[in-house]
Amino acid sequence: MKKAILALADGTIFEGYSCGADGSAVGEVVFNTSMCGYQEMLTDPSNHGQIVALTYTEIGNYGINPQDMESSRPWVQGIVVRKCSEQPSNWRATMSLGEYLRENGIPAIEGVDTRMLTRHVRYNGTQAGVITSRVDDPNAAVQMAREAAKITDVDYVMDVTHPVPRRWIGDRYEDSAPVPERQLQLHDGDGAGQHFSFGSFGGREYEPHRHYRVVCVDCGVKQSILRCLHQHHCDVITVPADSTAAQILAWNADGVVFSNGPGDPEVLDYLVNAARELLGQVPIFGIGLGHQILGRALGGCTFKLKAGHRGSNHPVKSLLTEHVDITYQNHGFCVDIDSLPKADVEVTHVSLNDGTCEGLRHRELPVFGVQHHPEAAPGPHDSDHLFDDFIALMAGQ
Repeated sequence: MKKAILALADGTIFEGYSCGADGSAVGEVVFNTSMCGYQEMLTDPSNHGQIVALTYTEIGNYGINPQDMESSRPWVQGIVVRKCSEQPSNWRATMSLGEYLRENGIPAIEGVDTRMLTRHVRYNGTQAGVITSRVDDPNAAVQMAREAAKITDVDYVMDVTHPVPRRWIGDRYEDSAPVPERQLQLHDGDGAGQHFSFGSFGGREYEPHRHYRVVCVDCGVKQSILRCLHQHHCDVITVPADSTAAQILAWNADGVVFSNGPGDPEVLDYLVNAARELLGQVPIFGIGLGHQILGRALGGCTFKLKAGHRGSNHPVKSLLTEHVDITYQNHGFCVDIDSLPKADVEVTHVSLNDGTCEGLRHRELPVFGVQHHPEAAPGPHDSDHLFDDFIALMAGQ
């Protein structure tokens, strides 16, 4: 086995063996505590710019399959594992994890004490690191990590967003480009085949089988979010992250979703400005980075967490119902609760681990967001009812 190292910017070196592509990878070193779901993590655009350490002892047991992708390619810079299985056992698997990493040019290291690495990140904070199979000069790898761009200085969203609008049709994007005009059919039941033209927001009666057009601002959207919207009978159009409010409204949408995505919301003024201009014109739902964008658009601030929240077992309490959901989380930034204008915005959800903001809504306008992932993928589906809440919001309830 070929030796490899993980070098952190603070000079810490972890030794191991290469289990991915040859070469070097530079990124922010973070950890995810999920026991499974590594394929979703690899292909989640929110992880662009990051080296992800997976804390479970053996990764790769069930291989790689086409069904569990969250995008068309992996976005991580590299991964760190204790043990990488090269003998997957899964009837859906088409290749091993190692084969997938090598095929896509993703460096990876195994044999690392991931518990020690996780403790180091928890106590010292996330920092840049380098995975490299060039082990003869570890000091050079440390220097490379120190010279890496800070995640707070880079707009990663424009790397991951798709440059043109697309329509999602169940389990994939439509081959042809969508058009703004719409005439949609009832999903099923009596009256199937009749056509309806839907008006602007406000004063609608709720119809269980009615289609709603949703424009998803693609900040690095996971395909599972699009699947959930489609399962709720939505006609889903994704648009580039740098779309203006006018361009978004041109789709005559019943609702807008600001999706998950990578990086620091503080450098994404174009997204914040678009969200601010949309306030009061259409129902809005923010997820992950989209929640942070809404927080800033509503007058709040965001800050970087020391080690981030990444895993499938994070408890979140609803301040509206006192109910607790176990959620999947994957974020390194957070909305500052104290910065929100309390006359207009209320916090709806908090993390039971550290009390940080996990959800907010406007007191008058049809706008809300959550920091965690209601679509899960991976993780529990406790909070998938939030998609029902968004449908009700579009229905004017």
